[in-house]
Amino acid sequence: MQKYLATAARVLLSQLFLVQVVVLIIGFTNNPDGYQQYQASLGSMGLPGIFAPLIILVNCIGGLALLLGYKTKAFALVMAFYIVGLTLLLKLPLLQYLAIAGGLLLLHANPNTACSLDNCKKNA
Repeated sequence: MQKYLATAARVLLSQLFLVQVVVLIIGFTNNPDGYQQYQASLGSMGLPGIFAPLIILVNCIGGLALLLGYKTKAFALVMAFYIVGLTLLLKLPLLQYLAIAGGLLLLHANPNTACSLDNCKKNA
């Protein structure tokens, strides 16, 4: 049962990153200037617009890796540092994002979850 709860936690944490990517892409396709507006919004928060594609890429790759359970231990740690760094750079609500980082650190400490690519490699 514990492995399935950890799997649910892994999937729910991954959706934070993947849903953000989907929302951004929908916004870009619905608004011709959506990407430029996204870059400008990052600039208004103190981060150069050049980081826009990097943020999207990290959210996409990290979210997919967590969803699929691929190298869960490493990606959970990377995403925890990423979310804390982004929170400090963009001055996002600190407690909410620290809670997310805490969940990612717990996933880093307990990476063995059911229904993951990591477990498929061990069983093969």
